[in-house]
Amino acid sequence: MNHRIRALNRFISGWCAYFALADTPSVFREFDKWIRRRLRQVYWKQWKKPKTKRRMLKSLGIPPQQAYEWSYTSKGSWRISRSPPLGRALPTKHFVSIGLVGFSDRYGHVRSVWRTA
Repeated sequence: MNHRIRALNRFISGWCAYFALADTPSVFREFDKWIRRRLRQVYWKQWKKPKTKRRMLKSLGIPPQQAYEWSYTSKGSWRISRSPPLGRALPTKHFVSIGLVGFSDRYGHVRSVWRTA
């Protein structure tokens, strides 16, 4: 995951620098949501087996019964990535703590530098 985050941060920096002139902060917020959802899906796929999913959900603070229900679901990983339990287990602050720089944060930084120049 660290390699993915580093690659994403490099991509986000370049992309935001290129599109800094665009006055559309809402689009950047939507990109942030999509990236976090995609990373949740990656986590879900990494865990593979229902037993691992249940254990990881419980370790991330989801009640055991809910962890059991969600770990044995037949829904696809993209659909699960938007589920409330996974959203609570892997909130935005989790991705910030592992070093993900969001589109809107980087966009705001680039715009502030651009305005003062």
